Amino acid sequence: MQQDFTKEASFIRAKKRVKAIKGFYVHLIVYILVNIFISGVVIFGLMQNDYSFKDAISNFGVYSTWLFWGIGMFFHWLGVFGFQSLGFGKDWEEKKIKEMMDKEDERNKRF
Repeated sequence: MQQDFTKEASFIRAKKRVKAIKGFYVHLIVYILVNIFISGVVIFGLMQNDYSFKDAISNFGVYSTWLFWGIGMFFHWLGVFGFQSLGFGKDWEEKKIKEMMDKEDERNKRF
């Protein structure tokens, strides 16, 4: 019974992890495509207002969306991949679950 619970818990954690990774990659693709479009529109708009291509491409407005949305992307990445390297990954969760189940078994044996 305990083995079935462990397998089911592992499956649920793996499924959540895959969903989080997929969500990050979808977010990354949308980030790239939307920012390319926005940068193109900004550059085109600046060039219509007598900016040279060199001046338009070096304007902060072209990169501002990349920068500020990129900060959000960094935190999304950190949430999906980064915290795993801090010791709170799958192994840590499994150890904690096993530790808590062992403590529960010990309590039940006493009574």
